[in-house]
Amino acid sequence: MQEFFMDYGLWLLIALLVVIGLVFLLSGKGKSAVAEDPAPVAPPVAAEPIAEPVVAPLVATPDPVPVAEPVIAEPVVVEPVVEETPAPAPVVEPAPAPIPASPAVAAPSDGADDLLKLKGVGPKLGALLTELGVTRYAQIAGWSDSDITAIDAKLGNFKGRPVRDQWIDQAKYLAAGDIAGFEAKYGKI
Repeated sequence: MQEFFMDYGLWLLIALLVVIGLVFLLSGKGKSAVAEDPAPVAPPVAAEPIAEPVVAPLVATPDPVPVAEPVIAEPVVVEPVVEETPAPAPVVEPAPAPIPASPAVAAPSDGADDLLKLKGVGPKLGALLTELGVTRYAQIAGWSDSDITAIDAKLGNFKGRPVRDQWIDQAKYLAAGDIAGFEAKYGKI
């Protein structure tokens, strides 16, 4: 018996699924027919007798109109007119400020602080802050509500991060050099 199920078990399972599917489909059709016509059927009303259809007499048509044969025209060669247009002046865009290849690895230069130590600031956001002129913890620690609003408007996809990630509070710890206090509140740097 076990060999039978080993050899034909998959086929039996498929047959069972087909039977279940058929039962499901057939039971669904019976319910939908009942559900579609819930209105009671009115008794048939005696209809007026149907008048005989009027058949129009056939009219003789004249001979078919002859169709003209298509005329094949020879292709006409047209030489293109080439107008000389002046070359457009090259558009010169100002070069963007250079961004370090890997801001996470780059050491802070020019006395700038490593903004990546702030929780919620990654390499892209750190580079964006540097482009906006924010390079020191003391700058962030001194932000007012209007400063936050102005910076937040320039952050694009990172909008809302200064408030949500509490950058001002974090920057106060880091600007004061209180690494222990920072790590106690925000975790390991």
